[in-house]
Amino acid sequence: MEILTWLTDLITQLNGIVWGPLMLVLILGTGFVLMVGLRFMPILKLGYGFKMLWRGRDRSQKGEGDISAFNALMTSLSATIGTGNIAGVATAIFLGGPGALFWMWMTALVGMATKYAEAVLAVHFRETSADGHKVGGPMYYIKNGLSSRFAWLGTAFAIFGALAGFGIGNTIQANSVADVLFSKFEVPHLVTGLIIASLVGLVLIGGIKWIAQVAGKLVPVMAIAYVFAGLAILGVHADKLPAAFNLIFTYAFTPIAATGGFAGAAVWAAIRFGVARGIFSNEAGLGSAPIAHASAVTNSPVKQGTVAMVGTFIDTIIICSITGLVIIVSGAWTSGETGATLSSIAFESALPGIGGYVVTIGLSVFAFTTILGWSLYGERCVEYLFGSRSILPFRLLWVVAVPIGATANLSFIWLVADTLNALMALPNLIALLLLSPVVFKLTKEYFAENKL
Repeated sequence: MEILTWLTDLITQLNGIVWGPLMLVLILGTGFVLMVGLRFMPILKLGYGFKMLWRGRDRSQKGEGDISAFNALMTSLSATIGTGNIAGVATAIFLGGPGALFWMWMTALVGMATKYAEAVLAVHFRETSADGHKVGGPMYYIKNGLSSRFAWLGTAFAIFGALAGFGIGNTIQANSVADVLFSKFEVPHLVTGLIIASLVGLVLIGGIKWIAQVAGKLVPVMAIAYVFAGLAILGVHADKLPAAFNLIFTYAFTPIAATGGFAGAAVWAAIRFGVARGIFSNEAGLGSAPIAHASAVTNSPVKQGTVAMVGTFIDTIIICSITGLVIIVSGAWTSGETGATLSSIAFESALPGIGGYVVTIGLSVFAFTTILGWSLYGERCVEYLFGSRSILPFRLLWVVAVPIGATANLSFIWLVADTLNALMALPNLIALLLLSPVVFKLTKEYFAENKL
């Protein structure tokens, strides 16, 4: 126990450094630089992105790749639509107040440009692996796009990515599902962990194609069901929406006093936890999503980039907003609860007898698909570091980690995940800034050709 306390204190100190003002400026600043350099194209061409997504359902599109453009985004979304959208939003509001939701929105808006740039570079600099698959991501665009003196950045990303996966994409997901199933149905944590591990193991046998197929079916259905349930609640409480938005915009820039079970929060807390949980939710800047987009069947990096940026909009602007607004209009944010429990209380109080089940089922499916999506990211990082022979041992370790995570301490896992997120983002953000001229050039050429 003393070792755990010492380790928690150490990681808390490290977390305070890596999520300090410099990191927040770097994340938001990189997104802003890319957005301005792209002349706000990700916002102006959002409709075009949805159009490319719809067309991307057809795997027979021109170009090389292993999975359809649609399934590439669904795989990416499977890794982002998860605990971050349900437990992460609740935690941000619990720690930073309603104003944290505003900073999640700001992170998402500039994050659309970041996610677009990541996917463009991933497809442009991707390689063909020894087994014939298309592989890409930050480690590859650092390796193939920058000079050899930056090679260590690619290695650093792969190391942090492989480690981060066990936090953000595995144990924390299993833990949240186990927690909410125990609260709702009194299912033992270990039983939940073993069931999820078994299902994950079955899917991983088929590699990226099986992961993409499962994600392509589960993610759209569950996301639409969750959105409709949330909109139904907001429709019933439409009279409270103006007050909710007032709270969000007011406390984004002013401190909030303690009220009910809420301990109060400074503006810095709203910014810090809003940005941190925003990144945890949509992963723009982390460099994870481009690993999935690199496998898409496409003949244009820009085309896949427009599909990728849609993911950030869906994930944070739509799904996280619905979770956050339900928590605020229901008044549950002052209950003193946090994480998935807070979201469950909010939905249950707004939709008695149904709301709690929406959160429980939604979180379970989202977390399961997140574990699948992140298994791909971790696998690609490990393959980059150690070669294809490392894939099977990684998959076995990944499955074993699930029940361990389901029975572990939630607060410690959140802390580790937050810290690894930041360490993973650093080399990727540096590479995005250095390679931004490539993104701008490819984008300008693509849209000039399409005008003609």
